[in-house]
Parts: sequence; C-alpha cells; structure tokens
Amino acid sequence: MTKKQQKPAEEESWGKFFRDVLVMFLIFASVYYVIFSFFLANEVVSGPSMQPTFEDGDRLIAVRKFTPKRNDVVIIKAPDQAGAMYIKRVIGLPGDTVQSKNDVLYINGKKVAQPYLNNQYKKADNLAGSNYTSNFKVKIKKGYYWVMGDHRDVSKDSRYFGQVKRSYLLSKVVLRYWPVTKISTNFY
Repeated sequence: MTKKQQKPAEEESWGKFFRDVLVMFLIFASVYYVIFSFFLANEVVSGPSMQPTFEDGDRLIAVRKFTPKRNDVVIIKAPDQAGAMYIKRVIGLPGDTVQSKNDVLYINGKKVAQPYLNNQYKKADNLAGSNYTSNFKVKIKKGYYWVMGDHRDVSKDSRYFGQVKRSYLLSKVVLRYWPVTKISTNFY
C-alpha cells in the first residue's frame, strides 16, 4: 500500500470523528436544554433572606413539577416585583390558619418547631428583647400558600406581600451543589 492510498482513509476517519463529536454534542445540548427547560431549574441565591440556610451565591437545583409541602424551600415568582424571583420556605398550606406569637409558630392552633431558625440572627434579636418573627395571624385561602424567609429580620415574604398563588410557586429546591463544602439535600 502506498502513502497516497492511506491518506484519504486517515482524512475520512478524522472527518468522521469530528462529525461524531458534533452529533454527540448536539444530542447532549438538546437533552440538557429539555431537562432544564421543563423538569429542573439551575438557580443562584441572591440576597440574605434565607440566611443561614442559604447564603448569597449558593447554587441550587430545583424541580419544576412538585406538590408543595410545609417546609419545602421554593423559588417563587415575586408577587411585588415584575420579573424577579425569590427563594422562600413554605409555611402555610391552603386552608391553614398560621399564627406567629412571641416567636412561636402555630399552624391550626398547634405549636410547630422551626429548627431552621436556630441561628445567630434570632439569638441576637432575642437577646436585644425583640421578636425575630413579627406577630401575625392569617387564614390561608384555597389555592394559596404562606411563604417566609429564614432570615426573618430582612426577608420580604408573605408578611409583606400576602398569600401566594400556587401558580407563583415555580420550583422546589432539591440540591445545593455549590459551594462544594455545603453540598446538601436537607434544608432544616
């Protein structure tokens, strides 16, 4: 076999290789697009409203199709700011009566633990003689939810913009993947 006969076969194999790589890339990109357009959301935390559970810059994966449950961390369409999204915790479900009195949460008259509030911000408020969560009582309407941030001093949540329609709950956070030292699926 001469060198001339080998060269076209080599060029053909390189061409086939690049074509195969391109096809694989397009398949991968298409699958990624479909998954993150319809099933998952890749989110970045911005702001202090969920501290210390989530810090500014944390990166999260959330599922778009979910049934909201109490204590779920959700991404919501901001009811008070066009185009914005907030990260909050579901506190009250449709039909619930939610009350906060002297930093104790009651759902339908029963005291509810909030282990995610055992943090330096609450302790500082309590030491200063202040409630960490302002007192309120509300009955949740059908099809609506009560959401609050874990950093109650600074969180813009249902205490300010009211009950949130189910359609405003966009996704449920299921994984924090950044920073890698804080990878977690449990947010209590």
